[in-house]
Order: sequence, then structure tokens, then C-alpha cells
Amino acid sequence: MTTATTEETKNVPQDVKEPVKDAADTAVETNNKQENDKKPAAEKEEKEAAPAAPVEPPQPKFSVKKQSFEKDVVYLYQFSRTPVIPSMSPYCLKVETWLRLAGLKYENVDHKMKHRSKKGQLPFIELNGEEIADSTLIIKELSQKFGKDIDAALTQDQRNISHAMISMIENKLVWVIMWWKTKTPENVIKGYKVNLQHALGTWVPNGILNFFFKYTYSRRGLKKVKAQGIGVHKPDEILEFGQNDLKVLSDVLGDKLYFFGNEPTTLDVVAFANLAQLYFLDKEVECQLRDYLVDNFENLIQHTNRIKERCFPDWDDMCKNLDLNSHLPKPPPVEDKPKEDGDKKATENKTNEKEVKEPEEKGDGKKEGEKEPEDK
Repeated sequence: MTTATTEETKNVPQDVKEPVKDAADTAVETNNKQENDKKPAAEKEEKEAAPAAPVEPPQPKFSVKKQSFEKDVVYLYQFSRTPVIPSMSPYCLKVETWLRLAGLKYENVDHKMKHRSKKGQLPFIELNGEEIADSTLIIKELSQKFGKDIDAALTQDQRNISHAMISMIENKLVWVIMWWKTKTPENVIKGYKVNLQHALGTWVPNGILNFFFKYTYSRRGLKKVKAQGIGVHKPDEILEFGQNDLKVLSDVLGDKLYFFGNEPTTLDVVAFANLAQLYFLDKEVECQLRDYLVDNFENLIQHTNRIKERCFPDWDDMCKNLDLNSHLPKPPPVEDKPKEDGDKKATENKTNEKEVKEPEEKGDGKKEGEKEPEDK
């Protein structure tokens, strides 16, 4: 009987077994319901009358690095300063130049290059507890929030030209410069006079840091430029790409102060951030593209200096002192208080202590309270 029953159960289709299971569950639920109904009515009434526990509003949880932020202040995360240029990243220099041109209040966070955005990028900003990454998106978001569109006066045709030129710079010229940097990383350290010990905030000697920088920077950089496509070409072909881009920039600028007239726009900011990477290199470092720029395009050189003087009047100070926030007012120095009164009181106290502690001498030459040595 048992065997037959088991076999019958095994042969029951799945869609038949499930209702059996549901029926058992229903029976258990009915039984529980009956037991609950048997509970004293007073207990039910007391439970129903009990006030609901107050629900606390959810506390805001910020995932930003800087928790104690000031409202509407832009906190910029970028690379450290160098003695020849505020940042050897064209994207970081682009954002800081735009911030100064737009007149927004910002502060550089001294993070010793330890932080990256959620996208793994530098620069990124934090604004009112929110992170914004990518230089183009940063400028777009800030422009909309604060109403600081420096391209507002451009016509649609000018906007189209600006878009095409920025695409040329950031998708071609920037990679030519990156190729040069990764091909000769020792020239990056020499050309920008990078002090890695200061930049990283570490005690490790610069000799060791420079060695690892050359290895990792070159290896990772060459992979990137090859993946982008420009790194597969011959050196003279890559150099020609950069020279052609410089010529186009020079032709579009012409004899104007800025690319679209008498006021700078986003195109001027992007061009400056990239041309500065070449022009401000230490003159003793060999760089063919820098030499080509200086020898052939005086209008681009003037444009670069013009943006520098307008947006970075503190350029020399920030580069000399490697100050991330030379644009912010410094607190007044604490003046040393005169020490005359303090010294006088200290002398009086010492004299009084000496008078109190100095024991009186007796006729036998022993001081008061002095005991005879005990024999052993």
C-alpha cells in the first residue's frame, strides 16, 4: 500500500501537485486565523489603539568627498600645480580657465591626486553635494545652473564652427600632444618641472617616483594613443597631423583678439588650454611641435598670452608657490604679541618661588629640615 501510494504520488503531474500544496497552505492559514480570533478582544483593541511610531525623514547621504561644503561653491578636483603651468592636463586647465572667465566662486581641493570621479576621470567637481565629471559636462551644467553661457552672443553658424573646431582640438590635437608626452615621459618631468614628491604628498624620494612615473605613464599612455588610432602612425606623420591642426587654428583666428571677436568664448578656452601645454614648456626641452608653433603662428602665441593675462593674473605666484588657491583671499597673518609683560611676570614668579623654597641656614651650617646621615 505504501509503495503504491508513493508511486502514485510520483506520477502526479506538476500542475496537479501545486494545488495540493496550496490546499495545505490554506488549511494552515485558516487554523492560524482561528487562533488569532480567539485572542482577547482587549488585546486587539489595545494594539489598534497604540499610536504608530513616528517615521523619521530620510537623512541625506552625500557620496561626495568634501562633506562640509559651502552652498553654490564649486569644488574642483584636478592635478597639482607645476612651476611652469597651472595644470599639465588640458582638461583641468580648460575647466579652471572657464570658471575664472565666468566669474564663479570655486575652490581647488588639495587631494594629492588621490581621488578620481565615479567615471575614473580628472577633473571633476562637486557642487552642493553632487559630483559632476568630464570637462565638457562640467561647463554645460554650470553654465545652465548659474546662467553663464559665454557663447550666448554667437550665431548658429558660429556655434557650428566652434563645435567643429573644439572637436578637432580634443579629438586630434590633444592626442598628438599626448603621444609626445607618453613617447618621452622624461621630457614631461623636465618640461613641466614636475615635483612628484610634492604633487603626491609622499616622502618617497623623487628619483624613485620619477622612475615609476616614466614606466607607468609611458606604458599606459602609449596604450591609449594606440587605442585611439593616432599611435599606430609614424612619428613624422603624427607631427604633421599636429602641424595641420595648428594651421587651421591660426587661419580661423586671423588678426582678431579672439576667435569670434572681442570677447572670449568656449573655443578660446579650449584652444588656450591645449596650446599652453606646448608654449609654456621649458625652453630647454626638445619639442618639435612647440617649435613649429612658436616659429610660424605668432597670432596663436599672442592669443595664448592674452587669455593667460585675462584669466590668470596670479599665474606667476601660483606656479612659483604651487598654490592651488592663490585666487582666494588669505587670512591675515597672526601678529606676535609683545612679550615684555609676560617676561616681567615670569621673572617675578621665579624670584618669589626662590624666596619661598630657599631654606634658612642654621649656625651649624645645616639647612633647616636637613637630617643627619644614618649609620649603617
